[in-house]
Amino acid sequence: MITIIISIAVLVAGYFIYGSYVDRKFKSDPTRPTPAIEKNDGVDSVPLKTSKIFLIQFLNIAGLGPIFGAISGAMWGPVAFIWIVLGSVMKY
Repeated sequence: MITIIISIAVLVAGYFIYGSYVDRKFKSDPTRPTPAIEKNDGVDSVPLKTSKIFLIQFLNIAGLGPIFGAISGAMWGPVAFIWIVLGSVMKY
C-alpha cells in the first residue's frame, strides 16, 4: 500500500514540478496553431473534436496499462509502481 501512496505522490509532484519546468523550458504558447491545424492535409494531420482526442488518449492508456502493470507487478513486485510512475513523469 505504501508504494501506491508514494506513486501517487510522485505523480502529483511530477505534474506540478516537472510540468512547470518543461513549460518554462519549451515556452508553450497557447495562441500558436497545432500541427493538425498548421499542416492539415486531410489524411494524417486532421483537427479532431476534443471528445475524439480524449477517446484516443484513453484507449492508449487503458489498452496497455492493465497488461503492462500486471506483468510488471508479477515480475518485479511492488517496486514496479515506482518505475511506471517515474517513466510516466519523465517521458518528455
